[in-house]
Amino acid sequence: MRNLIFEEPDMKVPDYASSQLRYAWESIRAPVIIPLLKLAVILCSVMSVMLFVERVVMATVCAIVKVLGKKKYRKYNLDVMKQKLHRSQRYPNVLIQIPMYNEKEVYKLSIGAVCGLSWPSDRFIVQVLDDSTNPILRELVELECQKWIAKGVNVKYETRKHRNGYKAGALKEGLEKQYVEDCEFVAIFDADFQPDTDFLWNTIPYLIENPKLGLVQARWKFVNSEECIMTRLQEMSLDYHFTVEQEVGSSTYSFFGFNGTAGIWRIQAIKDAGGWKDRTTVEDMDLAVRASLQGWEFVFVGDVTVKNELPSTFKAYRYQQHRWSCGPANLLKKMTREILLCRRVSIFKRLHLIYAFFFVRKIVAHWVTFFFYCIVIPACVIVPEVQLTKKVAIYIPATITILNAISTPRSLHLLVCWILFENVMSLHRTKAAIIGLLEANRVNEWVVTEKLGNAMKQKNNTRPSSSSRISWFRISERIHPLEIIVGMFMLHCAIYDLLFGQDHFFVYLLLQAGAFFTMGFGLVGTVVPN
Repeated sequence: MRNLIFEEPDMKVPDYASSQLRYAWESIRAPVIIPLLKLAVILCSVMSVMLFVERVVMATVCAIVKVLGKKKYRKYNLDVMKQKLHRSQRYPNVLIQIPMYNEKEVYKLSIGAVCGLSWPSDRFIVQVLDDSTNPILRELVELECQKWIAKGVNVKYETRKHRNGYKAGALKEGLEKQYVEDCEFVAIFDADFQPDTDFLWNTIPYLIENPKLGLVQARWKFVNSEECIMTRLQEMSLDYHFTVEQEVGSSTYSFFGFNGTAGIWRIQAIKDAGGWKDRTTVEDMDLAVRASLQGWEFVFVGDVTVKNELPSTFKAYRYQQHRWSCGPANLLKKMTREILLCRRVSIFKRLHLIYAFFFVRKIVAHWVTFFFYCIVIPACVIVPEVQLTKKVAIYIPATITILNAISTPRSLHLLVCWILFENVMSLHRTKAAIIGLLEANRVNEWVVTEKLGNAMKQKNNTRPSSSSRISWFRISERIHPLEIIVGMFMLHCAIYDLLFGQDHFFVYLLLQAGAFFTMGFGLVGTVVPN
């Protein structure tokens, strides 16, 4: 087969260009490519070991916490705390904020769920912070608020003439209202979140019982995880985040990153931390870090879940992941000095923040996934002088993958798809992390994640219009050049390994190239009708 492919053709074809390319490659291969690739292998191996150790430590702590029943919130007796609150009847005033921006499909769901919460009606205020730019939608949201006001719920509809600070700006201005002065706690729900009626009864008692607690974070429950393969894979990643990262942080350090929604804060903790800031796209994480440095403790209550929606279009998911990856990297750059110089918390906690929470999880995890698995390993196939050990190239990644995937047992059969999907997304996360560190263009780009609400249910019951079919073929929205370029590179390496290699890396490379092409040509996620 090799002879058939590479034998000289009978017809004389000018090969000047190919000869020049071959000469250029050979001239830089030994003095430049091989040393750089060896250095890249060493750096990626070190990062892989760092990530491996972090994952093993978290898995070990999580297992110990689960086996010994040492989850932090389990040391409280929720039923006893509820009874004590009932007997005293000293119900604290609670503010509930719902920030939204052009949330046409979901505003009724969130407002209805929050207004239906069980709590003394004279002891909670629902504050709808509407930054919508669509005047018709603003009227609809205001009408929805008026409907609940007529039912006796204390709803405050707040709008702004600008979007300064985006979500952080809206939340900050909301806390400055005069009617908030008597509120002790504030719960926050994004526009697609629907808390159960007993949410406040299952969270506020922790804050009343322990005056050192600044935040109670609930877990997310995804209502559309079955919508498409992309939402199932997202569920696997987020389940690990809540089951392991949040639980370990809560049980060991009394710190974890606030998820921006489905949580309830002690307002004094927000004030002590300096309030909401809009200097990054992760205002929630920024506030959590500053509050932790002031000595406030957090607790993650995994038994309390709040329904919400996963982004089901690739475009929406890419924007979300850019914000979630760029923001932490940018925050690390802005806060490293502040964290190191803080004397209110132990040196151990400060090092945990910088090394484990920020550097390994928010930087190394993205970089090693993309550079090592999508660039360096394929490059080593076409440069066989650089050897890869199986421990680094196979065993460590396999262990990390298994530790991530076991958090969602029902999706273990999708493990291979999840690996390929995460590797593709690491391209965008790596790019976003670099933008955040360098504070380059798009560092403060804020695009609200598109929610579909009941739109997909309606779509299933209607015949797509011609405009829908046209939008399906809109090239500019469906073609993603970066994914296609990386896919071509991996395909080239796969073919080379298939013909000349002996380590069977072509199996992985072909699958991964296929994943890059699938997402590069927009063949993943939900197609939304106009």
